[in-house]
Amino acid sequence: MLITIDNVLSKDEVHQFRQRLDATAWQSGEATAGTLARQVKHNQQIADGSDAAVALGHQILRKLGVHPLFVSAALPRTIYPPKFNRYADGGTYGAHVDSAVMYLPGTATPMRTDLSATLFLSEPDEYDGGELEIESQFGLQSVKLAAGDLVLYPSTSLHRVTPVTRGARIASFFWIESLVPDEGERTLLFDLDQSIQHITPALPADDARLLQLTGVYHNLLRRWAST
Repeated sequence: MLITIDNVLSKDEVHQFRQRLDATAWQSGEATAGTLARQVKHNQQIADGSDAAVALGHQILRKLGVHPLFVSAALPRTIYPPKFNRYADGGTYGAHVDSAVMYLPGTATPMRTDLSATLFLSEPDEYDGGELEIESQFGLQSVKLAAGDLVLYPSTSLHRVTPVTRGARIASFFWIESLVPDEGERTLLFDLDQSIQHITPALPADDARLLQLTGVYHNLLRRWAST
C-alpha cells in the first residue's frame, strides 16, 4: 500500500524548515549507509544529533501524531526520529531495500521497519530528477510531491532516488514500526477505517450499522495488533 498525504506541513512551516536547514552543515550521506548501500548512495545529510535535526524532527512527529490519515494508514507503534537529506549536482541513491531492523539512536532498543516515509521539503519545480521510484505489486511508482506532502510505503519495497540534475531536492525521511506488522491486515484495517470515516457524517452517532462496523474494526485491530 502506497499512500500520499497532503499538507503534513504548511507552506509557512516548510519555509521555516528550509531556513533552518539552509543554515545547517551538510555531510556525506554515505557515512550512515550500510556496506552495500554505500556503493549506490550519493547524497548529503545533516547530523542526527544536531540541534536542527532534533528540533525539526520533533515538529514533524507532533504533526504526524495528530494527523488522522497518517495514524489510520500506519497505526504507528514506534517512529524512528526523522532524518534529513539533500540531493544536488547529480546526487542519487540507487536501488536498495531499507534495513529490516534498526536501533533507535543512542539506545540498544530495536525497531522493525514496516513502513518508510519521505516528507518532501522542496517544490517539484525547484529541481530536475530526484523522483522517488518504488517497485510495488502494481509496477513501478514514481513519486515527486509538493513541499509539505508525504509518501508512505512498505519498507519491503525496492526503491531508488533518480539523479538530481538541476537544483536541490531536500526531504525528511524516517521509518515506522506499526502496531499491525502484516501489510495485508494493515491495509484491510485502513480501508475499513476510511469507509467508517466516510459514512459517519451521514449517520446518527447511535446508528446500529455504524456501531457494528466500528466494533468490527476494533475487534480486528485487537486480534492483529502487536503491543
